Amino acid sequence: MNKDPQNPAHRRPPGVDDTTVEALGALSKALETTERARGALYEFHQLTGTADLTLDDAVRLLRKAGHDAYADRVEREILGRNVIPGHWTFQVVEAYNDTYYKPFQKLEEEARTALAEGREHVYEAEMKEERRTRHHPHHTAGPAS
Repeated sequence: MNKDPQNPAHRRPPGVDDTTVEALGALSKALETTERARGALYEFHQLTGTADLTLDDAVRLLRKAGHDAYADRVEREILGRNVIPGHWTFQVVEAYNDTYYKPFQKLEEEARTALAEGREHVYEAEMKEERRTRHHPHHTAGPAS
């Protein structure tokens, strides 16, 4: 079914049924959600790193204020500490990428290639075509050529 006349890359390939398009749409949505989770993980990594670097200021100011015992404890107990046993945040990010994200991304691409000629967002393109108002200037099938 030719649902997106402006972009052949979003057209359903011949012989692909509704359930397959829906299944690939769900797989794509799950991967997109994983992308968001991965972004949150990178945010966790950067925020934790920033906090650890800010501890240098805390230690310096604690010493300046005469609180050497607390400065020593921050340096010894918190500064550079693992966030989970044996891991800094960069290692958590790497493990997530290698263990979960990359295999998921690869499988999603393989499924799209095998089942829909590698076409992305077929489900969404068909939804757009069904929901847009014909002849409305802000409901065009695609960008102006």
